[in-house]
Amino acid sequence: MHRSYAASPALYRDLQDRAVFVSGGATGIGAAIVALFARQGARVSFVDIDPQAGTALAQAVEAECGNRPNFATCDVTETASFTMAIEAAAQPAGGLSVLVNNAARDQRVKAEAVTPEVWDDLVAVNLKHQFFAAQAARPLMVKAGGGSITNFGSIAPWLAVPDLAVYNACKAAAFGLTRSLARDFGGDGIRVNSILPGAILTERQRRDWISEADRQAIHARQCLKRDMVEEDVAEMVLFLASDASRGCTGQEFRVDGGNV
Repeated sequence: MHRSYAASPALYRDLQDRAVFVSGGATGIGAAIVALFARQGARVSFVDIDPQAGTALAQAVEAECGNRPNFATCDVTETASFTMAIEAAAQPAGGLSVLVNNAARDQRVKAEAVTPEVWDDLVAVNLKHQFFAAQAARPLMVKAGGGSITNFGSIAPWLAVPDLAVYNACKAAAFGLTRSLARDFGGDGIRVNSILPGAILTERQRRDWISEADRQAIHARQCLKRDMVEEDVAEMVLFLASDASRGCTGQEFRVDGGNV
């Protein structure tokens, strides 16, 4: 069931009617990103492999704010269909202004159990699609007069979270990708930044990974002694999409409650 997200404290007037594309947007952090962009009046399109969750989110967001996001079922590891979905999202607006590379899968796999097939699968869902999404978005953003791309890393590599060697490698690499694309795309007026979420207590994290003891340990590690939630990340995505962050590119922004 879709939960209602806290109202954004900021109104970014420049996001009104801007074309936005979000990958992995049906649940968790992605769903919050979709909902908050829709409330800003953006033209939001998102993809996910879960058709039921995606449709339910689109309906719920429309009921809440009257601005229905456009949802399409898509596997981001299928590059051809994924880039076609990005191009389709840009057509009504004549271009694309915002790309959010949110899709990921933090599958735990012990190092000795990683096969070449597992490696390729996890790299495809955690890193490869971010590059090809940016590649597809670039000419669409040129048409729009510039744009903002937000890639997703994680603090997991810095914490050395166990059984996440492939995921951690991808998330560490995301910042190198961000720096390179910021340089390559900057002449087109396209900004590229990276967000590193901390322990965001989504429904899935609470269900599959985070026990109450884990939650207390997370609070002890954070400067902010509270649960970090999906809106905390989504608000940073809105800021980076808006012209309010027009001087920011090639940067890494942590949303982790101040892990020390």
